[in-house]
Amino acid sequence: MKNIVLLFVLLCTWVRLSAGDDFCGIRNHAFQAGETISFTVFYSVIGLYVNAGTATFTTTLEKIDNKPVYHITGVGSSNPSYDWIFKVRDKYESFIDTGTLQPYKFLRDVNEGGYKTVENVTFNQHNNTALTAKGTFKVPACVQDVLSSIYYARNIDFNHYRPDEKIPFSMFLDNEVYSLYIKYLGKEDVKTKYGTFHAIKFKPLLIKGTLFEGGEKMTVWVSDDANHIPLRIESAIAVGSVKVDMMQYRNLRYPLSSFLGLR
Repeated sequence: MKNIVLLFVLLCTWVRLSAGDDFCGIRNHAFQAGETISFTVFYSVIGLYVNAGTATFTTTLEKIDNKPVYHITGVGSSNPSYDWIFKVRDKYESFIDTGTLQPYKFLRDVNEGGYKTVENVTFNQHNNTALTAKGTFKVPACVQDVLSSIYYARNIDFNHYRPDEKIPFSMFLDNEVYSLYIKYLGKEDVKTKYGTFHAIKFKPLLIKGTLFEGGEKMTVWVSDDANHIPLRIESAIAVGSVKVDMMQYRNLRYPLSSFLGLR
C-alpha cells in the first residue's frame, strides 16, 4: 500500500470463505450519488500527532456505454508545510456498475515523494480480464479495484461474522491480483477528532509498499449503522505512525445513527 488514498482500501469487508455467489450478488443499499466524505491524516514520530494531510471521497452518477455507473473519486494530499518531508498528490477514480457494484474502469494518477505513476484499467467482468497498458490480465470473478472495494464492502452485513474471523477478497492493482483479507474484531465505541461513535473494528492484511510494512499492522473502525463509513484508521508506517479520522460528510444515504456526540 503506497499512499494516503490506499489507507482506505481495506476499511470494510467481503465474503466469509471465497469470492463466490455471495461475493458477486451484493446490491447497493449503503451509499448514494452526491455523497462526500473527508478525512484528516495525522502523523506522529514521537507520540505527538500533527495534521499532515487530507483525503476526500466523492460519488456521482454517470454513464459508460449507456450503462449507469457510480463514479467514485478519491483525492489525497499532504499539507504544503510537510511536502518537504514526503509530498503526496494522489487521485484515484473508479467507475462501478450501479447494479452489481463491479468495476468497469479504474484510473490512478499518483505523486508520492518523487514516485509517480499513472494507471488505466478496463475490466471485463464477463471474461474475467483486466486490460492495462501492460497487456490483458486474467483476474478472479468479482475482482475489485482500490476504490470499488471500499464501496462494495460498505454493503456487507457485518452481523454475519464472528470476532477473529478472516474474510478474504481479491483486488487488482499494479498489474497484479492480490489475495487479501481482513480480520473482523467485533464492535466497540471509538472516540475520534470528530466525536464518539458506535463502530465496527477490523485488522486488514496490508500490501507491503513505500509506507507500510505489510501484515496486520493497521486497525480500522467503520460506523455501526447503515452507512458503514470509515471513522478512524491507525497504523504503523516505515517511520512513525499515522491516524486518519473522518472530519466531514455530506449527503449520506441514512442518518449517522452511530454518532454518540462530541465527547
